[in-house]
Amino acid sequence: MANKALLFKGLRSFLITLGLMFLAPFVIYQAFKNEEHPWYIPVLVIGLILAVAAIVMGFRSVKTVVDGFFSKED
Repeated sequence: MANKALLFKGLRSFLITLGLMFLAPFVIYQAFKNEEHPWYIPVLVIGLILAVAAIVMGFRSVKTVVDGFFSKED
């Protein structure tokens, strides 16, 4: 039997991951589109941080969902 609370927590994490997966490339694209702007480097750094966060959240989400499926419900 699946642990429903943990499973829903993992699905919620997937939604956050999905948002980061769309937001990070958009921010990076905007940074490269405006290379002559003085805010180029800070926007690029923020985009790269969002991209790394999307990858980390993706792995954590998968782990949480798998733990939810294979753990016993308390």
